[in-house]
Amino acid sequence: MSIYRPLHDGWTLTAVPRDAEAATAPPGAGTAGVAAAPSGAAPSGAEVAGVPAAVPGCVHTDLLAAGIIDDPYLDDNETRLTWIGRTTWRYETAFTWTPDGHERTDLVCEGLDTVATVVLNGVTVGVTANQHRSYRFPVRHLLREGGNTLTVVFGSAYDYAEERRAALGDRPGAYAEPYQFIRKMACNFGWDWGPTVVTAGIWRPIGLESWSGARLAEVRPLVTLDGTDGRVDVHVRVERTGEEPLALDVAVAGAAAQTWLAAGERETTVTLTVPEPDLWWPRGYGGQPRHDLTVRLGDQEWSRRIGFRAVELDREAFGLRINGEPVFVRGVNWIPDDCFPNRVTRERLRERLTQAAGANVNLLRVWGGGLYESDDFYDLADELGLLVWQDFPFACAAYPEEEPFRSEVEAEARENVTRLASHPSLVLWCGNNENIEGHADWGWQERLEGRSWGAGFYYDLLPRVVAELDPTRPYWPGSPYSGAPDLPPNDPSRGTLHIWDVWNREDYTRYAAYRPRFAAEFGFQGPATYATMRRAISGELASDAPLVLHHQKAIDGNDKLLRGLGEHLPRPRDFDDWHYLTQLNQARAIEFGVSRFRALAPHCTGSVVWQLNDCWPVTSWAAVDGDGRRKPLWYALRRVYADRLLAVIDGEVALVNDSAEPWHGELSLVRHDVSGKVLAEETAGVTVAPRSVTRLPLPAAVADPGDPAAELLVARLGETRAVSFYDEDTRVAFPEAAWDARAEPAGDGYRVTVTARTVLRELALFPDRLDPGARVDDLPVTLLPGESAVFHVTAGNLPDPAALTAFPVLRCVNEPRR
Repeated sequence: MSIYRPLHDGWTLTAVPRDAEAATAPPGAGTAGVAAAPSGAAPSGAEVAGVPAAVPGCVHTDLLAAGIIDDPYLDDNETRLTWIGRTTWRYETAFTWTPDGHERTDLVCEGLDTVATVVLNGVTVGVTANQHRSYRFPVRHLLREGGNTLTVVFGSAYDYAEERRAALGDRPGAYAEPYQFIRKMACNFGWDWGPTVVTAGIWRPIGLESWSGARLAEVRPLVTLDGTDGRVDVHVRVERTGEEPLALDVAVAGAAAQTWLAAGERETTVTLTVPEPDLWWPRGYGGQPRHDLTVRLGDQEWSRRIGFRAVELDREAFGLRINGEPVFVRGVNWIPDDCFPNRVTRERLRERLTQAAGANVNLLRVWGGGLYESDDFYDLADELGLLVWQDFPFACAAYPEEEPFRSEVEAEARENVTRLASHPSLVLWCGNNENIEGHADWGWQERLEGRSWGAGFYYDLLPRVVAELDPTRPYWPGSPYSGAPDLPPNDPSRGTLHIWDVWNREDYTRYAAYRPRFAAEFGFQGPATYATMRRAISGELASDAPLVLHHQKAIDGNDKLLRGLGEHLPRPRDFDDWHYLTQLNQARAIEFGVSRFRALAPHCTGSVVWQLNDCWPVTSWAAVDGDGRRKPLWYALRRVYADRLLAVIDGEVALVNDSAEPWHGELSLVRHDVSGKVLAEETAGVTVAPRSVTRLPLPAAVADPGDPAAELLVARLGETRAVSFYDEDTRVAFPEAAWDARAEPAGDGYRVTVTARTVLRELALFPDRLDPGARVDDLPVTLLPGESAVFHVTAGNLPDPAALTAFPVLRCVNEPRR
């Protein structure tokens, strides 16, 4: 039996002084130590010595735990910590070892970030420069009975990247940082939603594995359907110290087989057929049954849970079919959930992916400026029925294809395609984010002067790796991409589309001008929740306060927030207005776009909103902020991504039924004035077939208001309702809002009941202003006179529950002016 021993205890962290770096830094690591740091507030090397280090972990979190640095997520602390990424760091631990009788012992490094020299008992066993892969080094000959010392020296990621850039020639990118010259999480170098915190450390487990005879080096199950039967081709590779025959046993869902690897043989494939298994489906289309697949080699066992399903991609419309069924993608983009990914636990991932499912999302696109995520991420996606589109980690830059990058990219791709093959949730590999568009449309070609930019990866290397190792899943060269290298990459009529004129330049109503086949990336900003901003910013909360602006990384971001209000919402008078109105406008913008894209089905096959989550407290495009709190956008996604959607669009009512059952009922269309009086009413019996869209013209009695500034339309079918105004809120003659409200204890919080005495436009409750742990079940809602809304608030004991019914916790657009 093999023996695995984690080496996670007793580590210390030391900054390597400049005069010591020449002897310890790996090739290409440079010589810029702490003393040469360009930013202020850097401690000397002597001050950062022997600091207790957590493994897995990283330098930033170790220094934070030791009290040496302030939290980089708070205030503008980030600006004083750039020296960390320009320093050489030494991790060291001592451990005892006793011979265990095995022939081989390997040092297994599951993740080193990034430019590392690994030294055991004074002997260098490996030099690495890729965060996206693992390493295994044979070390039996170096281990001593008794005390041993393991050292990992991390060179500066900046120095390595800048030296590669100098050697290979510059390449254009979205930012001045050299992230394309190192195989590391790109967004560590800062993004338009993220801080610049260039990390180093042993970020995934490290340990010793001892074994004899043979070990299971790699298991790659390829799961397909053969008619109604399931088929699993289990590709196995072994590493061995001898040449004797080896017995291999494979079993899944009642099917089993044994095969033998002949003397010296190292690879084999075992095929199992499972008669008529229950199929794995994305959420909303069926269940997610999974089956234990086990592979045994002697006393070693490899086990994963697999699901039987088939994936097809229509390459013209970019339409996904799962088990032969077209799936309209209701997606969100996923970024790393923390700049320090070792802090992202399975429990945190479960919370975040459950939030995605709670917003009626069925696909997560793992964006190319981040990571191949942890096994927990994909396992939870399998469990929750969330499809995963995985970008290879290339984003927003021209990437060099020369060595050492070509070999590193191939190694990481082979490892991760193999590692993730068992997951039914993974349905697409994509070559990159926006690099093909950048080469075609962003002026890169002139600046490149013929240098490589990544085409060889996206059109050759990566598709070959996927075709060889995982032909069960489609590969797509990049996003946006129109299906062929010679086509305009961001063409709405084919392939995947990114829409960024909205937000950057255009009003969100421009979404109506698009008829995308598949909208893979589009978004609109809004600030983080109040409690998150208050935790992260110690100074004044004002939209233009310096610390608030530090947590806004988009160029002219706050100006765009205000410009984006347009004529939709009134101008803010203070921070409270700014916070409410810009969050509301973010939600409205995405609801406007998604409702139109869904109404275009089946011409449009999906929408993937930018973005679900944040990695720190920031004003951004996210629906869930950096502290995990749901912004109004999350509630809007839940509505607009519901199985059944009503939307009033351009003189029509769109009835979207993305459920497995027909949608029957009486469609009610009622035109009111703002006092609630019924001015006209039309009804019609309708049936919307499963997985279809019906668009009906509005009857003239409700299509044409007598006074657009004083009327509204309410559409209802069953439990689904939509409220639409004929004019923008800034031109509507709203009465000053009046309501009756009460808050009373209920369960683990409070029940807040609001009864409208006038129309209440976008009534929203923000309980986190009273208790950072408070959550509300719904917002915002529009009420007509006499209607009531009941909000359920989860919170501790509030000193004054009545505050839940008062400004600034309870808001609406037409509230009394203060």
